[in-house]
Amino acid sequence: MRKFLSHYLAATAAAAAAVFTAGAVHAVGSLADITVIDRNTGQTLPVYYHQGRHYVAGRPGARYGVRVYNKSGERVMAVMTIDGVNVVSGETASWDQNGYVFSPWQRFDVSGWRKSQAQVAAFEFTALENSYAARTGRPNHVGVIGVALFRELRVAPPPAMSQPPARPEPYPNRAEGAAQGASDHSSRKAENAAGESTPASAPAEASSGAAVDRERGDSSDRAMPRPSTRVLPESKLGTGHGQRENSWVEYTQFQRARATPDEVITIHYDSRDNLVAMGVLPPPRVLPGVPAPNPFPGQPAVGFVPDPPRHW
Repeated sequence: MRKFLSHYLAATAAAAAAVFTAGAVHAVGSLADITVIDRNTGQTLPVYYHQGRHYVAGRPGARYGVRVYNKSGERVMAVMTIDGVNVVSGETASWDQNGYVFSPWQRFDVSGWRKSQAQVAAFEFTALENSYAARTGRPNHVGVIGVALFRELRVAPPPAMSQPPARPEPYPNRAEGAAQGASDHSSRKAENAAGESTPASAPAEASSGAAVDRERGDSSDRAMPRPSTRVLPESKLGTGHGQRENSWVEYTQFQRARATPDEVITIHYDSRDNLVAMGVLPPPRVLPGVPAPNPFPGQPAVGFVPDPPRHW
């Protein structure tokens, strides 16, 4: 199995604490807990399980974030996609692309499309036609959040040497040379062992070829399900390219233990009305004894002749 070694963005340790409501925290995942946060209210969106899929109900116009809590006790890398688009590079998503690296027990909110090491364009629920994927000609996978998690390759320590080490070769195999990343916060360019420059991140509007392996090809069509053809009461929700916000990350090194993910987490999303129409959520119930709201409470009822008493 071929090994990967490349540059990835590492989430900074500082992250804002969320306001959790008792009984309303629903996470998906084994290596990491993945939750969706309504950033306008600070609440964690409940996750509903229906016919083998996980769903959350989004509010049109609300900003949201995808919270990753690494509970594996070791570093993991998350290649994250929204609507079939890589949130770091803007490429049509596949597993072998750039992602975020999380330290053991680290929690971080991915809140937007990565624009640089310092900024993102906020995720916000919007109509399908206004989504970033649709506006860039890729509407087929709108309505899904994906997180592919990779464990880190563990390198055994070298054995104790009882004799002087062998003389180093002047031309080692560069194809397997370790990639070198920037380890400080100065935003300087990272360089790999062959001397090629790797950008921090590509603008989301452009496709980036930075530090990814291309031999496996684009796997987005087989990795993401096709949208439902069910007629919905309102426009399907997508994710827009919102306002710029500060969000700091830095480079790090990460070597995947294997080429395929250790876990792939998929969460579908749509408006509450559409989820009700799809059968994911039950329709709202009218409680017995509770009068229906009157749109004209100040208008007196029109009077007619009442019925006579039963015993005349």
